[in-house]
Amino acid sequence: MRTLVEVIRGMGMTDPRLLAAFAATPRDRFVPPRSAVRAQFDEPIPIGHGQPTSQPSLIAQMIDVLRLSGTETVLEIGTGYGYQTALLARLARRVYSLERHPDLAEHAQANLAGVGVTNVEVLVGDGTAGLPAHAPYDAVIVSAAAPSVPAPLASQLAEGGRLVMPMASEIADIVTLYTKRQGRLTRLRSLTPAQFVPLVGEHSTMHD
Repeated sequence: MRTLVEVIRGMGMTDPRLLAAFAATPRDRFVPPRSAVRAQFDEPIPIGHGQPTSQPSLIAQMIDVLRLSGTETVLEIGTGYGYQTALLARLARRVYSLERHPDLAEHAQANLAGVGVTNVEVLVGDGTAGLPAHAPYDAVIVSAAAPSVPAPLASQLAEGGRLVMPMASEIADIVTLYTKRQGRLTRLRSLTPAQFVPLVGEHSTMHD
C-alpha cells in the first residue's frame, strides 16, 4: 500500500516542504480513535456533526496552490479535527483557524498540542465573518462550499495573497483558487471537483 506521501507525489505535487509536512504529521492523531486504522488511506473520515475530515490528496491540492514559503499568516475556515491545520502550521509562520462547533475545536486543540504544534490559534466562531483582528492574511483556505466567497474573507485577504475555496454548484463543488489584485478578488483557476459540507454563517447564502 502506498503511503499518503507517495499518493500525493503520484498526483504530481513535488514541493519538498509540502511532502515533508505530510510525512511529519500523523493523520491517525487527527481522527476519532475508532477510525485511526483508516487514517492511512486516502479517504475522508467522519468526525461528527455530519462532517468529514477531507481526504489527504484533496487537502494537499488545496494547500499546494497557496505556495506557502514559511513566512505567511494563514486563515483557515473549518478546523475539524485539526489535520489540515497541523499541515498548514508546518508550512506557514502563523495559522488562525475558525471552527463553528466548540467540541470539534476542543478536539483540534488537543490533537495539535499532542503533536507539538504551537503556532496555531483555534477559535470558535462564524467562519464567513473571518477574523478581522489579525488581518490581512497572506493565505485563506476554506473547507466548506458556498456559491461565492464571503465578502469579509475577500476583504481580509492581503494584496497578492491567495484564497482557495470550493465553489458550490448543482453538480459538484469546484475547488477554486483566487488572488487579490488592486483590492479585488480575482479568480485564477479551478482545481478539482469535490464534495464539501455547506459553508454556514451570516455572510453566506447557506443557512442552518
